[in-house]
Amino acid sequence: MVAQVVHYVTVAVTEMFTEHNLFRTRDLDEAREQVAKVFCPHKLTTADRSGAVNTVHNSVKQDSISLNYLDYGAEVHIQPGELGSFFLVQIPLSGGSYVRCGDQEVYSDQNTASIPNPTEKLEMTWLDESPHLLVHIPRLVLENRLSELIQRDLTVPLRFALGMDLTAPKVSGWRQIVDLLAKGLNGNQCDFHVSVRSQLEDMVITGLLTSHNHNYSACISSPAEPLTPRSVRVVVEHCHDLTDRIPTVAELANLAGVSVRSLQEAFKTHVGLSPMEYLRDYRLRQVNIELSSSKSTFISVSEVATFWGFTHLGRFSQQYFDRFGELPSATFRNKS
Repeated sequence: MVAQVVHYVTVAVTEMFTEHNLFRTRDLDEAREQVAKVFCPHKLTTADRSGAVNTVHNSVKQDSISLNYLDYGAEVHIQPGELGSFFLVQIPLSGGSYVRCGDQEVYSDQNTASIPNPTEKLEMTWLDESPHLLVHIPRLVLENRLSELIQRDLTVPLRFALGMDLTAPKVSGWRQIVDLLAKGLNGNQCDFHVSVRSQLEDMVITGLLTSHNHNYSACISSPAEPLTPRSVRVVVEHCHDLTDRIPTVAELANLAGVSVRSLQEAFKTHVGLSPMEYLRDYRLRQVNIELSSSKSTFISVSEVATFWGFTHLGRFSQQYFDRFGELPSATFRNKS
């Protein structure tokens, strides 16, 4: 079999976005702190006994996405936990990385990117001499675009297959769009007019959803409801109807007519979350809708939160921030 030859516009080991440098450091703690400001808090250790790194982080932000060049200059182990509010497509420009997210694991190299699911525990080892091109897309942006594509609200969170084959024809086309956008953003002066960059950004978002496998892929080609067990459908519908209190998982299992263990396993397989995690995520999305709408009848963040069952406002604010990347008060102030 003849191997497929894939031509990329900007794939190279040379540093990208040098005119958009965020920081350079040889200090491990500083590298962790600075990267956390862009993405999320995480643990960072190095295989070098001296703890030495030579980290470079360059980043260019568009309206909805950002492109990042990140090189730690050493083999590092990264433990972010759950990403929460964003998806991160990770493309090694050389070398490779071992990525484990939830129950999926993949070795990522120049032919295989990784897309961790933000609701699952993530840990990674980036090998030495492995700079990465990172495509950062807010979770809400991708899920809203997906909802438009399938012409209905999402009933479960979006979950991608962890490994992304960059040599597959559809994915190769998507990668070339990313490289074209990166080429236009690389340097002091952008090569493209702002309207062209906006179109390319839109193609990156939509193309990711249409080129790589996820739990709604079948719905994009045929907007039919995904086949799920009755127990999951019953509980999901009940979660949508219930606002006055938070049920126990035993109550939900009893409602569905199955054991707690069976319900947990069905949700893990078909939803990617436990029943209680799904209920929390659904309620957070409803709070976000109310806080974002100028037509909402609620007059305060606490009133909306309480209505949807969040009685501990401090914990609610943290959960909301993890999900949407901003505090509920910020959403409320900027509602349209």
